Amino acid sequence: MFLELPVNQSDKLGWIEVITGSMFSGKTDELIRRLRRAQIARQNIEIFKPAIDNRYDETHVVSHDAKQIPSKVVSSAREILDAVDTDNIQVVGIDEAQFFDDDIIEVADTLANNGLRVIIAGLDMDYRGKPFGPMPYLMAIAEYVTKVHAICTETGNLAHYSYRKTDADDLILVGEKQIYEPLSRAAFVRRMRRQNQEK
Repeated sequence: MFLELPVNQSDKLGWIEVITGSMFSGKTDELIRRLRRAQIARQNIEIFKPAIDNRYDETHVVSHDAKQIPSKVVSSAREILDAVDTDNIQVVGIDEAQFFDDDIIEVADTLANNGLRVIIAGLDMDYRGKPFGPMPYLMAIAEYVTKVHAICTETGNLAHYSYRKTDADDLILVGEKQIYEPLSRAAFVRRMRRQNQEK
């Protein structure tokens, strides 16, 4: 359950919500849904996305299902603090948090400590199945963590892994279905074993 009104009204403190999972699991859809509910509740919101993510639009957060919401594009996590007017904003949304530097952890904490509800969406694991950037730390400091799942394209089961279909080994490679595929543990382990045998 997520409350649109602050739970710590007397202390003037906010909280952090993290939405995480593999690619194609609906993280951005859920982020947009919560932000729209905050707007319906007449709360002032600010939304941020990293400059590196321009797959669908330069200035909007856009889901794979083409839902979108206007956002501010920032090159670093610190820019978020500079852009948020904590006297007039109640809710901050941050998409693709895995692409930010580790400062995003302190930024989220600072915003929550200043009374804001902070909603963050990002991949929990990279293409190798390892924890991705600042996401484990954000999950650790969050009051609420929601893990969403895609459907495995091979088995039809729940998918938690974002398998990269290309040979590129850069940690960050922004892409869509032509590059990534959601897989279950069983399918991911099979693919990775096969990949390692072919090397």
